[in-house]
Amino acid sequence: MEKYTLKEHFLELKKRFFIIIAFFICAFIFCYYFSNYIYNFILSPLAEVTSNHKRKVIYTGMTEAFFTYLKLSLWAAFLIIIPVISYQLYRFISPGLLKNEKTIILPTLVISPLLFYLGGVFVFYLVMPNAWQFFLSFENLDSSMPIILEARISEYLTVVMQLITAFGLAFELPVIMLILSVLELVSAQGLRNKRRLAIVIIFIIAAILTPPDVLSQISLAIPLILLYEISIVICNLIENRSKKNAGY
Repeated sequence: MEKYTLKEHFLELKKRFFIIIAFFICAFIFCYYFSNYIYNFILSPLAEVTSNHKRKVIYTGMTEAFFTYLKLSLWAAFLIIIPVISYQLYRFISPGLLKNEKTIILPTLVISPLLFYLGGVFVFYLVMPNAWQFFLSFENLDSSMPIILEARISEYLTVVMQLITAFGLAFELPVIMLILSVLELVSAQGLRNKRRLAIVIIFIIAAILTPPDVLSQISLAIPLILLYEISIVICNLIENRSKKNAGY
């Protein structure tokens, strides 16, 4: 374990921060250049659900489309550099870690971005099509004044960003439990004892994060329950390893 002065810590942190900013700027420029293609990809779940009807996405302000593409580029750039952030974080804290601590922290920082992306893929391909179908069910073309969805470009992007971010963070549950287990704030047995309460909380969280239809809520709740069970297994492995290292 290396020792640094406060000034050396600050300079190292500054170096890592500038590397992250440099990658973010490059990713932003790339994403803004291809922002139209990215937005078309983001629109694909809605386009597939409404493929039998001619649809259009509108904007109602002079600058709305510009700022929406800008917001999309910033968000997409952040998603791209998540692995860079994890790696730079590890490079910053690794000199102060013991060998056994590195064997836990490094896999955690590798798995964390993967779980976030997995949550995003899950909501994009499985939850969104069903959610958009639910919202479109309120259309009424047979009334004297037809009710038709014409989504605003900014509102649609906001909903997509919120869903992908929420599901991505929700899929970080095993990583959170791993950290809490290492800090000895939770135990495998404690998680088992609180399984019923956890399931109730998971369904409440799913109801908050997803659109107001049962299918979307269940689509998030079931993976979270599975991730909770995986967290129990991970905590159990950590505890057994700690006991073995302690000579029990």
